[in-house]
Amino acid sequence: MAIRLKWQVDTNEKSFYVANDANKACRETILNVLDGDALAIHFQTIFSATEGKIFGYEALTRVKGEHPFSDVDELFQKAALTGTIAILDVRCRENAIKQASVLGLGHTNANLFINVCPETMMDRAFRANITDEIAEKWSIPKDRIILEITEESVIYNYDLFKKSIEYYRGMGYKIAIDDFGSGHGGLKMLSIIEPDYVKIDRHFISNIDKAIVKSNLVDSIATACHRMGIKVIAEGIEKQEELEVVLNLGIELLQGFFLHKPSPTLNPDHAYIPALQNRKSNNFLGRNEQSFIGEIATYIEPINPSSSAMTAFNRFIKDVEIRGLPVVENEQVLGMLHRNWFLENQILGKCGYGFALNSYKTVLKLIDRHFMLVESNTTLEEAAQRISTRKKEFLYDDICVTKNGKYFGTVAISALLDAMTEKSLMLAKGANPLTGLPGNEFIQRDIEKKLSQNMHFDVCYVDINNFKPYNDHYGFEKGDIVIKKLADILNKTIRSFDSGSFNFVGHIGGDDYIVITRPQISIPACEKVITEFEAQLPVFHGDEDFKRGSYISNNRKGLEENFSLLSLSIGIVSTEVQNIGSYAQLASIATEVKKAAKMKSGSFIERDRRKMG
Repeated sequence: MAIRLKWQVDTNEKSFYVANDANKACRETILNVLDGDALAIHFQTIFSATEGKIFGYEALTRVKGEHPFSDVDELFQKAALTGTIAILDVRCRENAIKQASVLGLGHTNANLFINVCPETMMDRAFRANITDEIAEKWSIPKDRIILEITEESVIYNYDLFKKSIEYYRGMGYKIAIDDFGSGHGGLKMLSIIEPDYVKIDRHFISNIDKAIVKSNLVDSIATACHRMGIKVIAEGIEKQEELEVVLNLGIELLQGFFLHKPSPTLNPDHAYIPALQNRKSNNFLGRNEQSFIGEIATYIEPINPSSSAMTAFNRFIKDVEIRGLPVVENEQVLGMLHRNWFLENQILGKCGYGFALNSYKTVLKLIDRHFMLVESNTTLEEAAQRISTRKKEFLYDDICVTKNGKYFGTVAISALLDAMTEKSLMLAKGANPLTGLPGNEFIQRDIEKKLSQNMHFDVCYVDINNFKPYNDHYGFEKGDIVIKKLADILNKTIRSFDSGSFNFVGHIGGDDYIVITRPQISIPACEKVITEFEAQLPVFHGDEDFKRGSYISNNRKGLEENFSLLSLSIGIVSTEVQNIGSYAQLASIATEVKKAAKMKSGSFIERDRRKMG
């Protein structure tokens, strides 16, 4: 049944369109378009910037065949004037969800971005749960549907709009603001609906490599969103230079013709993402070298849905190592048969009659659809997170893995736990035992990666002044407290400026640290570190020494000397200022700049041999 027939219009509602002859004719034309086969759906891929893998697809409506509209934008403009925009909007949603399901979106981890009209969401004649019905009918999980609300729409009733957003979010959908920066709502819409995603309008991305104003604006938007926990999408990327700037700004999600053009399919086999090849993400500590679940998957010969229950039973009996059998047809996973569930419920049954009742049935009749399906490029951490949300009875069932939507293998929960444990042990070996921060190997790796990608970044070399005499006077236990406290201050400070994956805090050893940041935040971040560190001086030195402002300890010659309270010297090297070609060159310059900072009394910041404080 078509949406047009499902939809019921409340005739008591005030009409916002003028019912003249021209509009009546246009209205009828739009309804004919909806009743016909004039709307098509294309999908444009949205990529994760950290690994280059597919994060989701935006469903784009196209008008085809004979019609009087120049494009879909004109169609929606005419629909708004003729009171048919809600009907059109719902039809586009249905087409997008249906087509995505038919193309196998449900067998991947990709999200589906759908454009929706605020007018529809607030229209009292619109049956709100119709989107739920469509999603359930086509088996697309609601938590993987992102509703994109364009900022270009004028919203007259923000209270009603907010309630509509809260309803959809309560049902499990995620919310995105589309075309951010180009319309009427701006920061007001951002503050009211607090979206999960913000799409920066293509106007700001176009030629961003040539316009410093655009770069600064996008950087400000991204920084504000990241502080609120909102993911940012840069759309309209059409050339390599734009992509490189966006990547340097730490934007997580990418979309544009340069990466992948809209297509009627979901398989971007021809997509070429040169700047994202072999990229691996890291967390703010720089230690999270990604491992993917496909790397630990084991290929288990799948069973056909038309096979008999006895065939499945014999597979389990002959091979006691098999915990789950994937049910696959034409390389598409339909479900799983889990050993315990199958044998206990289908073969034994509640009263022992399961074998007699089910032995003649096909596997399709007995399939367990409560199974976990992930793409091979899902990280171990993401997989573990999804497992934690499963119901208790399904907690230890095998995970089914696909590659490009096709069956690839399975992973036992024990294998996932072993892999994560091994990874943790490997990372721990490279961490400083006192602070847990990554050591020299990880520091070098992160810097070399950023240099190879031509990123602009600042390296802050942090050193505690007169730490040896402090240790001699107050003892090593107090010294360890200072070391750990500074590590904590560095972590919290850098996270407060940007919780994304760009920044990095490392511990060279002793009282030396390395912090890597975006150029625009290095100075304010270091100033905040100094403020937070100096606030701890009464704890480090005790009230008496703190009030005195000094203490007596032995110097390097073994002679007593009056030392000032602990302070920090920070040397900053910026790849924006200097042309850095290697890690060794950067390390050498950073050491020189830090030495220059140590020549000053008290805490001091030296950036590229120019005083900044």
